[in-house]
Amino acid sequence: MKSVFYLLDTAPYGSEKAFGALNAAAVSLCEMDVTLGLYRDGVYLAVAGQDSRKLGLPNLADILYAYGELRVLVHEPSLMERHLFGEILIETLELADEEEFFEAMESSDCVISF
Repeated sequence: MKSVFYLLDTAPYGSEKAFGALNAAAVSLCEMDVTLGLYRDGVYLAVAGQDSRKLGLPNLADILYAYGELRVLVHEPSLMERHLFGEILIETLELADEEEFFEAMESSDCVISF
């Protein structure tokens, strides 16, 4: 397997799915081409300046900065549906329309959904 697409479609806080997706993607970076796809509520991870201290959790968006080589693809329609398009987003990510997003997912050797 040469490439993997991790699909995160749940909010970054409230479950361990986002943390798990980030860790799995980071571990895979040494072995293959990795894309983290943020879809539906997963796009909330793309918002810069999150403050998760009141939740007692690490800031997951900061982890994206730590792994700058990780390709993060954000589904633009999901951003629009959640009225996040005007928000300041993390600089290291790529926005993708519906076609681009699913093309990237289909061209990967493996898709793992969180």
